[in-house]
Amino acid sequence: MTLIELADYGPDFIANPYPYYAKLRETGPVHQVRGPDGGRFWLVVGFEEGRGALTDTRLTKSPAAVGQEHEPDLVSGPHVLALDPPDHTRLRKLVAPEFTARRVESLRPRIQRITDELLDAMLPAGQGDLVDGLAFPLPIIVICELLGVPHADRDVFRAWTNEIVSPTSPAGVRESTVALCAYLDELIEAKRAGEPADDLLSTLLRARAEDGDRLSADELRGWAYVLLIAGHETTVNLISNAVRTLLVNPVQLAALRADFGLLDGAIEETLRYEGPVETSTLRFTREPVSFGDTEIPVGETVLVGLASADRDPARFPDPDTFDIRRSATPGRSQSHLAFGHGVHFCLGAPLARLEARIALRTLLERCPDLALDLDAGPYEWLPGLLIRGVRRLPVRW
Repeated sequence: MTLIELADYGPDFIANPYPYYAKLRETGPVHQVRGPDGGRFWLVVGFEEGRGALTDTRLTKSPAAVGQEHEPDLVSGPHVLALDPPDHTRLRKLVAPEFTARRVESLRPRIQRITDELLDAMLPAGQGDLVDGLAFPLPIIVICELLGVPHADRDVFRAWTNEIVSPTSPAGVRESTVALCAYLDELIEAKRAGEPADDLLSTLLRARAEDGDRLSADELRGWAYVLLIAGHETTVNLISNAVRTLLVNPVQLAALRADFGLLDGAIEETLRYEGPVETSTLRFTREPVSFGDTEIPVGETVLVGLASADRDPARFPDPDTFDIRRSATPGRSQSHLAFGHGVHFCLGAPLARLEARIALRTLLERCPDLALDLDAGPYEWLPGLLIRGVRRLPVRW
């Protein structure tokens, strides 16, 4: 099979990968590719094949299971993004009670207050960067409060997590991971030694399953690492992608402004059409796996192209059309893969959806003249294949 060099596509692939994914889907559901960073892997581009890969037990999440090492995971400690059942099941079971629908819904008043305060500070200027003003601070404040992390540290967290999910170099990833995990170790120890507190880290320190099982120190750090990164990076780009996509689709924006009953549909369509996660996290073949006529050997790295799968015309009619009524239209509504599928489905999906709904509705209600700032120059797209979004979103209101 021909090795696809993604770097040959140039910067246009980062700005708009969808036409390239379409061409790949036309020639097969899986391709051997080399990423812009030089890493080689197999990319699954079809919806049905991608959904199947996300639940295929022949694909392991643990690099150690196939004799590989992933250095950031070694630094962070055991976490659910790099474990298979039963270890994954055990760790998720200890944390899942903190992310039930009822627990998440209880955060609504606080999320609304934070959103209002951020817009109070942002709107007098008349124009600005929506990422800095709203899309970034809202989820980082929420996750920091939830975990019990001081607000003053959120800017340094942004630098660390940006490098981890949208790396500029392997050395940068390692340095950021080491710094973040060292910080989390200190924070956990401070909470262990201090008075009982009503935050998630303190709760997890005390958490025990019915059989007395509890998180080890390394497992607690691993959970804090995943929750801090996944708990805000994806939501930052869900919010900014939703606003950007609506502003370049004025008919859809007008429909939403006229009927906020379409809000849930707008969020789900953003997740499908321009979701914040472009590819899955790593999987590895522990035995040969076939997609169509292509067999992937043992010990190979596999990524599921979530952005490609969610534009697959075999699954979604008119996939390149942004339609906020899609979820309510018979024959057009199909579940997307933006939050994954199977046992690794995103634990924080309800929280991300809630934050995005509140942010988007409040912004549109308070800014009837919201528009892109066309004088601000081209977008700076996030590098890498994991997170889909822009560093800045200049807007006027």
